Amino acid sequence: MTLSRRAVLGGAGALALASRVHAAPRHQYELRPVEVADGLWMVEGRREYFTRENGGAIVNVAFARTDVGAVVFDTGSTRRFGEALREAVTAAAPTGIAAVINTHHHPDHFFGNQVFADRPLRALGATRALAAEHGAGYADNLYGLLGDWMRGTDPVPPAETLEGGDFAIGGRAFRALPLAGHTEADLAILDLRTGTLIAGDLAFLDRAPTTPSADLPAWRASIDALEALGAGGVMPGHGPFDRTGAALAQTRAYLDWLERTLRDAAEQGLDFVEALRLPLPPEFAAMGAQPNEFERSVAHLFPSYEMAALPRVD
Repeated sequence: MTLSRRAVLGGAGALALASRVHAAPRHQYELRPVEVADGLWMVEGRREYFTRENGGAIVNVAFARTDVGAVVFDTGSTRRFGEALREAVTAAAPTGIAAVINTHHHPDHFFGNQVFADRPLRALGATRALAAEHGAGYADNLYGLLGDWMRGTDPVPPAETLEGGDFAIGGRAFRALPLAGHTEADLAILDLRTGTLIAGDLAFLDRAPTTPSADLPAWRASIDALEALGAGGVMPGHGPFDRTGAALAQTRAYLDWLERTLRDAAEQGLDFVEALRLPLPPEFAAMGAQPNEFERSVAHLFPSYEMAALPRVD
């Protein structure tokens, strides 16, 4: 029987690894929460793709202080990240953890859940289903990408459904906004105390948006809805905290350019390799994770534009 990377690092291959375990350095995350609004902290991830150098610490996570403990928004890519996050949350909000809310089902947003499994884990119903469906495959992929950073990580999908609308935890009021576009189910949260928007991956800033599950028209419609809120600050899923509206505007501009570029390439008869080689405008080339994310977007999206550009045969 052939063991997957996940099985080896997760324990099934412990005997084969025994001689290496004690020599391997301990992988640790140094999380530095910053209070971006009253009682609301953010930990900014690196503006990169998953690597063994960054340990998958590429996502923004957040937590809000309430009277009954902190509400944590997303939990990172690994069990070890979740452990470091729980320590950081407890230090800043020592009344404990009230609940965890996952914004969507991509692994960098919920793979730390197992550390918080003693608390309510909430998400949109579709997110819960997608996390359960894809969790094992995501884990195998991340074990290959991150190696020992993933040791002991098991995907724990959110167990409780969060509906749209206003809700309160420990005297702190929030508004849940069920949307879509980055994935089939994207949850944004408005902190009503401070007017701060936790946008999940519906917003990126200075880091190229990812598109493996994207529906670009739906994504733009979601950006319209979020811009209409007039939030006092936006916490993107990746990139720095935004107080100017730049995150939503930049994300929209990138999606517009990406769609136009891939459609024009298909209509001009370019093939897949030629599309990969298209130049990026300077403002998008300078984003984190480029040109890798553009190349991944070509792989995800270009075939559908090629199909649409084919002449109709009646």
